[in-house]
Amino acid sequence: MTEPLLEARDLVKRYGSVEALRGASFTVHPGEVVALIGDNGAGKSTLVKCLSGVEQPDSGQILVDGTPVSLDSPSAARGHGIETAYQDLAVAPDLDPAANLFLGREIRRSGVLGKLGMLDKAKMRAEATEQFAKFGVALPDLSVPIGALSGGQRQSVAVARSVAWASRLVFLDEPTAALGVVQRERVLDVVRRVRDNGMAVVLISHNMPEVLSVADRVEVLRLGSRVARFNASEAKLEDLVGAMTGALSQEDAS
Repeated sequence: MTEPLLEARDLVKRYGSVEALRGASFTVHPGEVVALIGDNGAGKSTLVKCLSGVEQPDSGQILVDGTPVSLDSPSAARGHGIETAYQDLAVAPDLDPAANLFLGREIRRSGVLGKLGMLDKAKMRAEATEQFAKFGVALPDLSVPIGALSGGQRQSVAVARSVAWASRLVFLDEPTAALGVVQRERVLDVVRRVRDNGMAVVLISHNMPEVLSVADRVEVLRLGSRVARFNASEAKLEDLVGAMTGALSQEDAS
């Protein structure tokens, strides 16, 4: 297998007397979907925060392409092509999908108008249309506020926004939470398209059937440590549940 794109080795993170990560490790390779699973309190959110630059571990190593790096801010992670789409969506409901795609990265018009803060809405809409088509995000009308779209469509826009700015890896935190079956499948199709375009995806999810349907590999956290790894094509639902609950505790289970 190729060298890991992103790797965590023995990360420790404490919040006062609480040890959220207890020597946690994690690996993702280029062009694969890795599911990160674990029960509540397993350390998933803390690990993702450390790997996306939101938090810094107290000890341990983070490596990109085999080289130790310091991800001391989200900007530092973005510098390595890493983006994150959080569960709360963080979309602006009153803005249209194109404006949401470019939120915080708006394109200004050239010349004096740009210096006065005028946005190039036509260019943003054209580029947004291209991005949405690339990842199979089907939207009925790009001119309507995103708040008027379905939950699945809003989540697809949030995923596409992260993917549009990521060049190598995107973390997706519970991207299908609170969605119906049809909407969930649309979002998972976007995830597959992202992988097929050569980008790595880390999927954080509590939905085990969903994990097995879309992931290439599964890594399991329990009590702040990685306790098992599986090839998704060979894993069974009871294997994942057993690793999460402690009935199965076997590093490198695959």
